[in-house]
Amino acid sequence: MESNWTNIFTTSKLYIAEMGKAILEDNDIEVIVMNKQDSFYLIGDIEIYVKPEDVIRAKFLINDL
Repeated sequence: MESNWTNIFTTSKLYIAEMGKAILEDNDIEVIVMNKQDSFYLIGDIEIYVKPEDVIRAKFLINDL
């Protein structure tokens, strides 16, 4: 992942992150979902990243997740 991507959303639930990813992709925004959870205990976060030029629009689109 390039260093200029911006974290716009963090959650502990994978299904919410996947819903956010789908919404952004449906609106032609490139998105990366980074799962930082421990695979056994499910401790940690899942983060959604977008490019800097898409931050405002992406936050608006997933505001209600």
